Amino acid sequence: MNDTTTILAPGSTIGILGGGQLGRMLALAAAKLGLKSHIYCPDPQSPAFDVTPLKTVAAYDDVAALRAFVAEVDVITYEFENVPAATADVLAALKPLRPGARALAISQDRLEEKGFLASKNIPVAPYRAVHGLDDLEAAVAELGLPAVLKTTRLGYDGKGQRVLRAPGEAAEAFTELKPHPLVLEGFVPFEKEISVVVARGLDGTVRAFDAAENVHRHHILHTSTVPAAVPPGVEKHAAMLAKVIVVALDYVGVLGVEFFVIGGERPSLVVNEIAPRVHNSGHWTEAVCLTDQFEQHIRAIAGWPLGDPRRMADVVMQNLVGDEVDMVPGGLDGDTQPHLYGKTEARPGRKMGHINRIVRG
Repeated sequence: MNDTTTILAPGSTIGILGGGQLGRMLALAAAKLGLKSHIYCPDPQSPAFDVTPLKTVAAYDDVAALRAFVAEVDVITYEFENVPAATADVLAALKPLRPGARALAISQDRLEEKGFLASKNIPVAPYRAVHGLDDLEAAVAELGLPAVLKTTRLGYDGKGQRVLRAPGEAAEAFTELKPHPLVLEGFVPFEKEISVVVARGLDGTVRAFDAAENVHRHHILHTSTVPAAVPPGVEKHAAMLAKVIVVALDYVGVLGVEFFVIGGERPSLVVNEIAPRVHNSGHWTEAVCLTDQFEQHIRAIAGWPLGDPRRMADVVMQNLVGDEVDMVPGGLDGDTQPHLYGKTEARPGRKMGHINRIVRG
């Protein structure tokens, strides 16, 4: 349903695909604006179910459940980008899907994503498609080592990838990584990683939050610090590239764009990946922006005017992974804002919450 005009009235219902922490925070933001949320997720223990009474527990390929869900909502969004294409097609034919199915299709596949970005003259790491071992050998010869071999789909937090440092590692990595095809990315000697969360409204208005400087531990985001320690020109360029992407996608909602910063006398940027949803590196906005990323996304998909993304203080967001959640409440002070996700089991590598700490003076 290519509806670009539907504007939600207070009391309307937003359908959210996915019941994790991002769905939970989207539902909380919607409630603040007088909008209801209906969560659709196959996991009956989903943390988003704690914050709204409206829920559907069913598989993403259950067409009957999807149709019943659609009948109860006014617009549909999602908290993760791996929504099956068939699911998106069923939903988009019946109610507005924001962001649209095209953004989903492009972001789900690394080859599609890189091809799209390159077609818009947005810099990406050199890459080659890998359908077989012969392709991989040719790609290694062209791009050199080290390089990163990745699945084209379903990779996140370091999953679905291997760093190749010697030619003898290629065959084993190709066999281990599934499904095929894969993609080989040339190594980018980056100095740091930054990200920009950008929003585009139903009316075409585009607004970007300040860039965050990201640090990872064990391939999982550890901290996002704002402001990022980059020259002003680099931050402006990152925001401009993010805006080009959302316009090119005819996007409605919030999108995260991750960049590698390559140092030197004239620092440059390479896009690492895009995420068609609210983003972990944008959680800092909850503490220091009049309109945080979650409210901004709800405003956009509801057809409401976008809010002001300006930052009012410096801040560091820290993910609480596994048993790090035990630092709450004892590790809090007056400058710290906690957000716990309501997950019952603190497994290693599992995001249990985050804290935003205001930086003063």
